[in-house]
Formats: sequence, C-alpha cells, structure tokens
Amino acid sequence: MREMFTEYDPCLILIDEWVAYARQLHDQGDLPAGSFETQFSFAQVLTESARAAKNCLLVISLPASDTGASPHAQADDVEVGGQRGREALHRLRNVVGRLESSWRPASAEEGFEIVQRRLFEPLTDPAHFKDRDVVAREFADLYRTQSAEFPPDCRDGDYENRIKAAYPIHPEVFGRLYTDWSTLVKFQRTRGVLRLMAVVIHSLWEKGDRNPLIMPANIPIDDTRVQFELTRYLSDNWIPIIEKDVDGPSALPPRLDGDIPTLGKFAACRRVARTIYLGSAPNPTAANRGIEDRRIKLGCVMPGESSAIFGDALRRLSGAATYLYQDGPRYWYSTQPTVTKLAEDRAEQFKRNPDAVIDEIEKRLRADLRHSCDFRRIHPMPQSGQDVPDEFDSRLVVLGIETPHTKDPDSPALNAVKKSWRCAAMPLVFIGTPWSLLRQIRPGCRIWMKPHAGTLHGNRSWTKKWRLISLPIRCGRPKPKGNRRKARPSAAFLKRTNGF
Repeated sequence: MREMFTEYDPCLILIDEWVAYARQLHDQGDLPAGSFETQFSFAQVLTESARAAKNCLLVISLPASDTGASPHAQADDVEVGGQRGREALHRLRNVVGRLESSWRPASAEEGFEIVQRRLFEPLTDPAHFKDRDVVAREFADLYRTQSAEFPPDCRDGDYENRIKAAYPIHPEVFGRLYTDWSTLVKFQRTRGVLRLMAVVIHSLWEKGDRNPLIMPANIPIDDTRVQFELTRYLSDNWIPIIEKDVDGPSALPPRLDGDIPTLGKFAACRRVARTIYLGSAPNPTAANRGIEDRRIKLGCVMPGESSAIFGDALRRLSGAATYLYQDGPRYWYSTQPTVTKLAEDRAEQFKRNPDAVIDEIEKRLRADLRHSCDFRRIHPMPQSGQDVPDEFDSRLVVLGIETPHTKDPDSPALNAVKKSWRCAAMPLVFIGTPWSLLRQIRPGCRIWMKPHAGTLHGNRSWTKKWRLISLPIRCGRPKPKGNRRKARPSAAFLKRTNGF
C-alpha cells in the first residue's frame, strides 16, 4: 500500500462514516468486507502506509467524543449507533490516535468564509466593496454612539471588520448558530449552518428583501421551509409555540404590531420575537438560559432606527406572550406556558360566572370593614333602606359593587341612595365604588380566585388596590347645634383609604 501511495503521489484519501460502516459488520469471517476485527487491522496498515509515503494525506472523520463524561456523549449515542458503534469508534480512535493530527471544526469566523463561498458570488466590482464598507461603517457607528444599548464587544473597532467579513450576513447570526445551535445533538456546525442559511437567503430573495444585512430579526420564521430547518433539531411541541408567540399569520407579535402603529412601522414585535427565538430555543433548560436585552437589540436595530422602539416592543411582548419568560435582563422562549399567562387564561373562565366574582369581592370587603373605620357603625352592602336601622349616630353605608359611582348625573350609586333613603332622617355617609377602579378589581379577583394564581402577588392582597369614594349626599335632619360634630364623619377617615 505504501508503494502504491508513492507511485501515484500526490494523493489525498478521504474517509467518512467509517464508524457507521464498521458497526454493521458481524463476527462472521465470510463477509465480503471482512470481519469486525478486519476493519481495524486495515486501519492500522492504512495509517502507517500514509505516514510512510512522502506526498500522501489521509483524512478520517470521527465523532467528536466517545467518553461518558463528555458534554457530547448524547450526540455520540445518536451518531455512533449503539454499543457496537461505540466499540468501533473506540477501536478506530486507538488506531488513528497514534498518528493523527487533529483538526478542529470551523469557527464562527471561518464559517463566514464557508457560507460566502457556497451561497454568494464573490465580490469583484469596486462598487460592491464600497457598499459593503458603507454598511459596516454605519452599523459600527450605531453601536459606538449608542454603546449603552448594545453589548460591550460591539464597541471595538474589530467588530466593523467582522461585519465586513460576514457581509451580507450579520455576525450575530453566525454567533447564535455556532454558539447555541451547534450544541444540539443533530445540528452540524458546517452542514447545518449551510442548510439553514441557504433556505433563509432563498426566502428573502423571493420576497425582495432590501435590508442591508441579514440579521436575526430578518430570518423569515413564518416561511415553512425556514421553520422546518429551525424545528427539525427540536421537539415537536415547538411548532405550535412558533405559530402562537413568535411568527406566523395568527401569531401574537404581528397582532401587536398591527394594534400599535409606532411598533408596526418597524415590525418591532415580530423582529424582537424572531431574535429571542434564534437565541434561546436551542437551550431552554440551560443554567444561564435566555438572551440579554442588549443582545436582542443587537439582532434587531438598524442604522436610522431608535432602540427605544424595540425596548418598548420587548416589554409589551413579555407582558402578553404565553411562552416568553423573563429573568432580569434575560428573555427566552420555553415549551411551558408562563405562570402569569396561565393564571390569566384560567381567570377568563370566571367571566362566565360573574356572581362568584361579586361574592368574593364583597366577602373580602366585609372582612376589611370589620376593623378599618372611625365610624361608630358600618353598614356594608345593604340591599335596601330597611337594612339600615333608624338611629341618630353618624354611620357609614358602603354600597355594593352592583351600584358603582360614576361622574355622570345618573350615577347608579346616586340613584340607589336617592331611591332607598329618600325619606330617611339619619346622619349617614354613603360610599360607593368608582367604576374606573371596579374594572381593575374584577380581573384581579378572577386571577386570585383560581388555584395557585394568588401566589403571583406574593403576600400582597389585591384588595389594597380597592379605593372608595364618598358620595356628595347627606340624608336626614341636622342634630342640635351642640351635637353637630357627632353627626359628621371623621375627617381622618375621609383623607385616608384605610387599606381599601
């Protein structure tokens, strides 16, 4: 074999999927390819002969690791294929390892060049080089002038060179693919990036995209071909999450953009959602999961756009999305709905049972009124004037929430008081619930009533948001001049809320 390599030099020998081939062999010696042991005897002769030849290069691809303690152990189980495949890998590694000169996989910077050569025509026109330099300079100036809004590594002058090297793809796209997605079991650093970017570029070309760079925010996840490439390495339950919270005709981000013109002008919510998905979907259970808000803006903001718009979109999206989590400045999508959104969705069920919500509000209000007042006596939620006895002490009447107070002359609370206590000769002060606050109390009560939802507010009772307003009505005759002070409510009570 050494003589053959010498006679036909220079020669290059490429061997791929050797482990997959060797694991299919059995121990029978009558197979055309030889036995399982024959493969490793051949490997030893081949490597030694290639080393002895002067102009011969032997390249063999093997899985990255075969040790149980390695973070790639799970990947090996998939790539190697069972116990026999692991044994074949171990034997080949021992043979090849004595003479090998290991080559590391392509880095993110090398990936720039690979993708450019495979998917784009080389730049030859001086005008194209000028366009590239202008784009890189504009982005670099943006990151330097608004340095507080972007990661620190973008402020260096070297980042402008990285933009030029990756042009027309933003370096953040390669960073996410080579840093996050390459940790997935079946995602191949070079082939996987090429497959994904080929589909992305073709989709953008079909849509006539005119953006200066292909950024994480520009990746058309709503395209079924792109979505397939971004979900084929993940579990199946990511597809409905994308359709609901990330991108698609009925997804939340496009609806928010449609409702808010300032965001819709830039498709800010959709671009933010795409960036978060690309940076968080591969590692939803990692210890330091998620992507920082500054890196989200790095994947969204272009020169001439305000980063504050995308910050607003991020806040609105995190408050409305079902599967978007937040921990300080980090955001990520997960396959489990957030507790807050789950409680809100379940609370919607109580809209079909408003009587239960009213009963709960009145129950909690009665409990607070037992120990929170300066009046001699309180009459909570009387059904009619007959529930309030004729007495001459100053008392407080708290109207039920079915008769809220409004600023209109036909306020339900005013009408109820005039109708039920028209002839009453008692010094009473009536208090009703403002309609504007009642609209906030009812949703809060629905959330509190659902099991486990109350923990969202910690030890803080939602009744602290309750506010009462005194009605401008005085019923009854004034008492004698010497006792007039007793006929008036305490000024201290009218000035404070006492926890309502």
